[in-house]
Amino acid sequence: MSTQIRRNSTIRTLLVLSLLISSVNSLAEKTIIHAGKLLAIPGKQPKAEQTIIIEDGIILEVRAGYAQPKEFGDDVSVIDLKEMFVLPGLMDMHVHLQMELGPNRSKDAIKMSEQLVAMQSIKYAQKTLESGFTTVRDLGSDPQAIYALRDAINKEWVQGPRIIAAGVVGITGGHADASGVKPELLELYTAKTICDGPYDCRRATRRAIKFGADWIKITSTGGVLTDRATGTGQQMEMDELKEVVRAANRMGRKVASHAHHEDGIIAALEAGVDSIEHGSYTGKRAIKLFKKTGAYLVPTLLAGDTVVKMAKSSNFMSEAIREKAIRVGSDMMGNFSKAHKAGVKIAYGTDSGVSIHGTNAKEAVLMFKAGMSPMDIVKSATVNSADLLGLSDSIGTIEVGKHADIIATNNSPLENIEELLTVDFVMKGGKQVK
Repeated sequence: MSTQIRRNSTIRTLLVLSLLISSVNSLAEKTIIHAGKLLAIPGKQPKAEQTIIIEDGIILEVRAGYAQPKEFGDDVSVIDLKEMFVLPGLMDMHVHLQMELGPNRSKDAIKMSEQLVAMQSIKYAQKTLESGFTTVRDLGSDPQAIYALRDAINKEWVQGPRIIAAGVVGITGGHADASGVKPELLELYTAKTICDGPYDCRRATRRAIKFGADWIKITSTGGVLTDRATGTGQQMEMDELKEVVRAANRMGRKVASHAHHEDGIIAALEAGVDSIEHGSYTGKRAIKLFKKTGAYLVPTLLAGDTVVKMAKSSNFMSEAIREKAIRVGSDMMGNFSKAHKAGVKIAYGTDSGVSIHGTNAKEAVLMFKAGMSPMDIVKSATVNSADLLGLSDSIGTIEVGKHADIIATNNSPLENIEELLTVDFVMKGGKQVK
């Protein structure tokens, strides 16, 4: 046999083996889920006895009845959720995966290395995923560290939710700027995306995107946890807000605005932001603008509830923070209720990091207490959040062609929203996490 013939024969053999291995791997990655009750599309009624067919992390089919495993060959994986309520993975549109508020926070900021903080954020990400939240939007962490965590999760090097990471643009002395430490540390901690005036804020926005930001977050008003008595009213000027939004949109990025008082909410909405975070004092004028622009309100009621309790039961907060925490935190739920009843679009968000990571579902309980129906709450954490992110074609529902982000509870959260506090099954991208 000639050398060329042997070579061709070897190549054919390798190709056949490659195809066989590929076929086996494909079969091995096929999974079927038998769902006792399935809420495939929040906002529509759940269906009983459904089968979800998944391959390579993508939903191939959703069909009525329980499909037989033998239909899919010998290597199919079967997950029996016949006694459970199945729904899409939840999403949290406002988290801070690199921090957790408490009496040791200031000390940890000094003593913990950047590398150790990054390791800690992996733990927080795992807790978040295991609690049923398969996608989050991080709205304020060390930029390179959170981008690295986002990318490491996408590469499956570590476990965590899908992360949409924001770069933060704020003004000198505003909520996004460093506070509460001596001048030397203020200089050290001041980010290069702190800006003043419209053109400087344009630069800061472009810089954030250059270094990896998926979104831009701005702080149109003061904040509760800023350690200076500068209030929670509007701080960024209109020309600065507009320039950030314009610069972000030019480069394909959406903008979220932290905003407490109504003047700052209105200014941010007029500037064209895509979401308002907190919206603590949303009133009639702001509600009208929300509905006109189509922007989402991300209420973060859990953050308000958390800081009120901390302010009243501990002494680690400064007087400036304590006063704002009690006042703003106490007012959030009532104004959220008015906004929801008026038809403002709601996307689910907790501000976890202020609250404890992994307890993200407590927001749902507070939303229910404020008058939101369980179905609307679940929709805010799935369909609405996917829409806000611009990812409705890939996540948010259990439909053909979408990522297999799926969770399950023992009983229906539509009948008792507290079922979301104890999610018993978690799958992200077709891989079972819990």
